Amino acid sequence: MTEKKQGGVSRQALILGGLAVVLLVLVILFFTGGIGEKVKRFVDAAVPKASDAAGGQAAAKTVTLFFLSDDDDFLHKETREIAAGPTDAEEAERALVELIKGSEKGFVSPLPPQTKVRQVFIGKDGLATVDFSRDITEKISYGSSSELAAVYAVVDTLAFNFKPVKKVVLLVEGAEKETLGGHVDLSRPFLPDYSLVAR
Repeated sequence: MTEKKQGGVSRQALILGGLAVVLLVLVILFFTGGIGEKVKRFVDAAVPKASDAAGGQAAAKTVTLFFLSDDDDFLHKETREIAAGPTDAEEAERALVELIKGSEKGFVSPLPPQTKVRQVFIGKDGLATVDFSRDITEKISYGSSSELAAVYAVVDTLAFNFKPVKKVVLLVEGAEKETLGGHVDLSRPFLPDYSLVAR
């Protein structure tokens, strides 16, 4: 009787051990079977790129930029085309890059040409935070009225072209600065002011 029990137990142990080995092999195959395959991201696989959607050409958006003039202290409008989308913040960055590039109609660029737009962030509260490279403060050489106009060239360009933007804060290298060139207080957000725009 004891021998039969021992035989039954050892047979059960063998069967259970065999099942455990099979299960272990299946688990290993499950987790390693996909190695070497490239996983397609949803955004790549399902969402058409801007160039695909427009037959090989990215969609364009017309924006209005605000430049200074040698003849007065007003801002002067000039339209420019930028690549559209995918977000307002990215379009805003492109618009500011065009502002830095300068006018095509003989107006004065409000910002030093070495300036880089490090990032634009637009919050749900309508506050746009613009982070410029340090060149904006190191290379600027305007008087008080020109510096004010330079600040509002940025603020008005963003508020005029992008509906979510209600006010703008300017940063330099990710930090708050007192002024750009010693005149205009940057410690507060700026609301757009179109009274500085030439009629």
